[in-house]
Amino acid sequence: MLKIENVSKRKQTFELNHISFDLPSGYIMGLIGENGAGKTTLLRIIAGLYSVDEGRLIFGRQDYMRAEADIRQEIGVVFHGDMFDSSVSLAGNARRYGSFYPAYDENVLKHYANLFQLNMKKRYRQLSKGEKLKFALAFALAHKPRLLLLDEPTANFDTEFRTGFFQVLREYTGNGENSVILSTHITSDIDKAADYLLYLREGRQILFGDIERIRDAYRMAAGEDYKLRLLKERVIHLEHGEYGSKALVRNSGSPFDPALRIWEPSIEELMYHMAKGGMQHGSTDQL
Repeated sequence: MLKIENVSKRKQTFELNHISFDLPSGYIMGLIGENGAGKTTLLRIIAGLYSVDEGRLIFGRQDYMRAEADIRQEIGVVFHGDMFDSSVSLAGNARRYGSFYPAYDENVLKHYANLFQLNMKKRYRQLSKGEKLKFALAFALAHKPRLLLLDEPTANFDTEFRTGFFQVLREYTGNGENSVILSTHITSDIDKAADYLLYLREGRQILFGDIERIRDAYRMAAGEDYKLRLLKERVIHLEHGEYGSKALVRNSGSPFDPALRIWEPSIEELMYHMAKGGMQHGSTDQL
């Protein structure tokens, strides 16, 4: 669905540097990285809000630069910041902005407004941060995009709604045609929902791949320090503890010492150890 080829963007003191990935239709991609890693910049490039200095974007079979107006109709966004008119009701905002999208369906909006327990008579400025994001999501889904871009939405959702939110995403991608890019610093969201993972650090791409292949490619190992050191070039980062050591290692298929405790790393563990290890300076794993 979306192919990013060697995309770079310079903004004052920050540079998004040579990002490349291919997201198929029907999947959710988790976008992770510390604050300032370039997640929002990348999402805004995909949304058509920023131009690129290098590289290109392919949406379906169309080059973004040649068909931007048509492609933007196919993209729904949920970004922070007030995206609608503050003094107008939700119903009024939906009618006004829905007129810009030929595929906009008021019945779809009403469905999600009811599901998200939104009062459409309320003025936009009366909403909490979480409610504004829920409305943005309902509106985005109502114009039937093929790609949904979500920038850190779940931090402002209550626990009860978060469960339903992930169900909505799964239903949205369930037709095999729609995809989602979910940027979040809540790594458990990625463990829960993502099919693909893109990890950015300081504007550079550190890791991209299918979540299951990533899980298979790495392991956490814990035990005596000298046993971990015997793994040599397989070790990405070794950390010493009071009662032993642990390391993120590449899973080459070779057996591990049975004295070591081995487990699949969480996304949080991957981020932490890759940042601490030798992968933070621009080396990239494509899986």
